Amino acid sequence: MSEDPTQTIDVEIQGLWSSIHTLSRAGEPLGVLSVQRGSKGLVEGARYVPAKGEVLLLRRDPGLLRSQFSLWTEGREWLGSALRWNIFKREIVLHTGSKPLRIQPLSGLRPGWTLQAPKTGEMARILGRPFGRRARIEVYRRLDMELVVFAYFLGSMILIESLWPGPADPDPARLERAVEGAGS
Repeated sequence: MSEDPTQTIDVEIQGLWSSIHTLSRAGEPLGVLSVQRGSKGLVEGARYVPAKGEVLLLRRDPGLLRSQFSLWTEGREWLGSALRWNIFKREIVLHTGSKPLRIQPLSGLRPGWTLQAPKTGEMARILGRPFGRRARIEVYRRLDMELVVFAYFLGSMILIESLWPGPADPDPARLERAVEGAGS
């Protein structure tokens, strides 16, 4: 993408097993994402405590599919869900009550993920190194912070999978066709 991001969020990562991700923008703290793992190492969920605003809960939904999580407020309001339809595809579909979005690997040989909208294309990028202690989120379109945190959480869990290059030219209309086909 040739345009500059409208905002850049820096992430400091601490811990290995149950990690803490501190998000900040231009040195101002935005919040802390705490990831919880079960005894066998499986990510069970996370909790995002913002500097201002409502606490978010990210939890694994029951099921066998990877990246099957939902996003809730602490007041039990559903904000979104994520599903990875196929274990061999590296695409996660996000449902937030409006048009579904997708997270897929960046094109080329660079680790990271891109958040795509069906009609407008790239909305954000999640950049980092699989074993690094820092990450960066570049936002290109207007997005709610809740969605940014959810996309970062999903992308950061499977960052190592983004090492293999993603598609060269993402087709935004493909998501709509895939979702319509799955709903039939």
